[in-house]
Amino acid sequence: MEGLGIVNYWIVVALMMTGLYVVMTANNFVKKIIGLNIFQSSVFILYISIAKVSGGTAPILTSEAEIYSNPLPHVLILTAIVVGVATTALGLALIVRIRSAFGTVDDHEVQDVARD
Repeated sequence: MEGLGIVNYWIVVALMMTGLYVVMTANNFVKKIIGLNIFQSSVFILYISIAKVSGGTAPILTSEAEIYSNPLPHVLILTAIVVGVATTALGLALIVRIRSAFGTVDDHEVQDVARD
């Protein structure tokens, strides 16, 4: 049963490596944005996995001593999701401008056009 407790960490590693691979190998800017989003999602899952306390309850004060789960990582991840959506929107807007200026969203083609 101990092996099932770390499955989420293996998922984090798989998503992180997939996102990093896509960012490094893709020539299309949209694919690079998707790779960054996959990488970012893996970081979210990692922080939420670390924040989970086995047997922990919501941090509501009672007269008894209890184990509480810290809500701070969840709040930080919620903020990070909002920032991630905003940066994705900005990246896609930049890609639209690059497409209108250079006629392509391929990294190598944009570099070739910019050199000429």
